[in-house]
Amino acid sequence: MQGGTAMLDNTGTETETLLDVSNIEVIYNSVILVLKGVSLKVPKGGITALLGGNGAGKTTTLKAISNLLHSERGAVTKGTITYRGERVQELSPEALVKRGVIQVMEGRHCFEHLTIEENLMTGAYTRGDGKGAVSADLEMVYNYFPRLRERRKSQAGYTSGGEQQMCAIGRALMSRPETILLDEPSMGLAPQLVEEIFGIVKDLNEREGVSFLLAEQNTNVALRFAHHGYILESGRVVMEGPAAELRENPDVKEFYLGVSDEGRKSFRDVRSYRRRKRWLA
Repeated sequence: MQGGTAMLDNTGTETETLLDVSNIEVIYNSVILVLKGVSLKVPKGGITALLGGNGAGKTTTLKAISNLLHSERGAVTKGTITYRGERVQELSPEALVKRGVIQVMEGRHCFEHLTIEENLMTGAYTRGDGKGAVSADLEMVYNYFPRLRERRKSQAGYTSGGEQQMCAIGRALMSRPETILLDEPSMGLAPQLVEEIFGIVKDLNEREGVSFLLAEQNTNVALRFAHHGYILESGRVVMEGPAAELRENPDVKEFYLGVSDEGRKSFRDVRSYRRRKRWLA
């Protein structure tokens, strides 16, 4: 297992832990405490969801793992982040990509002036395994995202939001990652496109063996596709467990899915402060 630890999956089978975030604290500008003792694990071959509302700390958690906090005057001040049993929190983002971990940023960041295909090829810049292997992976990306093949000569800035999200994920795949950190893949997309994106994530996980840690506000969709979930509130993990169990948890159903034993409710009707107080007690 190359120094990694082990954890049990939903069936009780022991699996290798690729990413282990242990009790991390993140502070911005030396004074603003954003994450407060966050711990999570991502097993090899799993889809792990990091859930919570806007401002819960999901993006900060991903940036802490990717070591992208320094540009925003943030820092991990406590705890450890290991990948395959080795500390990685001091590695540069480029060095982490070479280890097999890459982040797809929130907001579908593409090089707008480049074509879709040129964007995809930028994802292979860290590789040294030859043009043949890169071309084979480009064909694989087009097979998963047929729309990108159709738009491959179009400037990315003139493509739709869904196509740009596909391009961002495809570019990450071109680095041959073992683990993808996917930040808010559903943001701004129509429900049909959200289902399509998550379906492709599932296929990549099952067919290519790519592990995912995805940060997502759309709890309903995320828990249908993930294997395990963690819920963040105000920078703390307040609940975690197998995705199937979280889907049936009364608090999750009422607060995050808008459903209670009496039927569907709006978020406005949910006495969320009571639930937060109980979870954080």
